[in-house]
Amino acid sequence: MKEMMNTTLIEIGDYTLKTHNILSFVVLIAVVILLSMILKQVIFRSKSLDQAKKFAVNKLSHYLVIVLTFILGLHLLGFNISVLLAGSAAIMVGLGFGLQNIFNDFISGVILLLDGTLKVNDIIEVNDHIYRVQEINFRTTTVLGRNENYVILPNSELTGNKLINWTHSKIASRFKVDIGVDYSTDVEPLMQLIKDVTQAHPKVLDSPQSFVRFEDYGDSALLFSVYFYTNEIFRVENTKSELRIEIFKALKAKNITIPFPQRVVHLNTKEHEINN
Repeated sequence: MKEMMNTTLIEIGDYTLKTHNILSFVVLIAVVILLSMILKQVIFRSKSLDQAKKFAVNKLSHYLVIVLTFILGLHLLGFNISVLLAGSAAIMVGLGFGLQNIFNDFISGVILLLDGTLKVNDIIEVNDHIYRVQEINFRTTTVLGRNENYVILPNSELTGNKLINWTHSKIASRFKVDIGVDYSTDVEPLMQLIKDVTQAHPKVLDSPQSFVRFEDYGDSALLFSVYFYTNEIFRVENTKSELRIEIFKALKAKNITIPFPQRVVHLNTKEHEINN
């Protein structure tokens, strides 16, 4: 048995790979997989961490285990780790200068995972685009756009630019729909009608309540806006469209006119006659 364990499988220069090296490596992988599963269960069963912190701790521990397993695996396979680390130091310095953006993305990923400002399923706005966060990795973050397209964003873009997180707190987000009506419209009943229609929508929250604001006197219409609160942030444009339809029906039922843009043109007929 001892002779079989010490059987040489590969011998190249100073490097020798024996049977016990392979067996030790296989045992290491099996132990690491088992421990990783146990660690993941412990993390996600923790009551002291919220869901975002659990995800971040799990990600960081996963990558840490991979690095340690890689180093220990090389040692068990008979490689001289100290020589490899010393030889790779100069290479890493050179790569550092050439891969600054990638390293920046990695550091940004660590920041995102640790500080908890961004979580899976958060609704964010980046460069005027709305996304739902699907997965946060060390270098990139995968998001889902409203067009059902998956976008891979470098983490440095999320930490280095202005980012709006619509779901950062538990407070509902507020949106608005604009309406213009004829100048002959009775203002106060109109405002109550728009509010009632909006508040009746199933995706509009009862609290805080919706409210209507008389915004301005337009060129051809009185301009109003109805403000409402909802948790349906990612698909809020659908909610806005449904509200516009319901408000339009309510206005039509009350014979309230939505005017077309108008322009008045004055012609100087006397000057025209003189020129002729």
